[in-house]
Amino acid sequence: MKIIIHGGFFSESATNQETKKAKQDALSDITQQSYNYLKTHTALETVVFGTKLLEDNDLFNAGLGSQIQSDGKVRLSASLMDGITQKFSGVINIENVQHPIKISESLLAYDDRVLSGDGALTFARNNGFEFYNPITPQRQQEYEAKKNESLRKGTVGCVALDQYGNLAAATSTGGKGFEIPCRVSDSATVAGNFANQHAAISCTGVGEDIVSAGLATKIVTRVTDGFTLKAACDKSFQELATIDGFAGVIGISATGEVYHTDSHPYMVWAAFDETLKVFG
Repeated sequence: MKIIIHGGFFSESATNQETKKAKQDALSDITQQSYNYLKTHTALETVVFGTKLLEDNDLFNAGLGSQIQSDGKVRLSASLMDGITQKFSGVINIENVQHPIKISESLLAYDDRVLSGDGALTFARNNGFEFYNPITPQRQQEYEAKKNESLRKGTVGCVALDQYGNLAAATSTGGKGFEIPCRVSDSATVAGNFANQHAAISCTGVGEDIVSAGLATKIVTRVTDGFTLKAACDKSFQELATIDGFAGVIGISATGEVYHTDSHPYMVWAAFDETLKVFG
């Protein structure tokens, strides 16, 4: 059993040691909780569980405390993929909900598994997901002042390998902040979240770069074709560099290889691979 999570990026030049320590502690705690949950649950259930915990923590740009778009609204996107069934589900630019990853989970049972905007919100309300305002005072202040540009490259994600050898990936984001309303990120696409029986990947960074590179799908395809996870990630990031792409990934392969990498310093992450590990 293995698990790895990420909490997006931050710049050391713009982040104090108190915030860094808070993120280390939060990721350590969420990873430990998620690993314990994985002991009695599937990879699919666990990545939803771990991502939901990340959505509830205002240190990260997903769910609570998400970035505000240029019209003053928060729109959330999230997706989920089961490596065994190869089913992908997600919501794009949904407003006024607490856990977009849970709505994505509900969509797995339907033929129409990726919904956006008003349709996604109607589905959520019809399935018991109540009104929730994710804007925190800090995010409102950042929006009003248009501050903290370096903190706007954020997403959260979770990848797990369960005791049965099954893989799953989940990703959730609150966007980049101040973007054109209804801009679509990579997080609810197979470019940013992808899994099969060979590997699972969750991405963070600049969504447009990740989509242009088809990053998560490309990495998983390479592992499927015989690359190690590290080799697949490294080659894909070499190609990403040709467009000066900004991204980070976490992943696990069916062989138990756990790997993370990023193109710019630096992504915050934690993993449980025999022991708990957290970014330094």
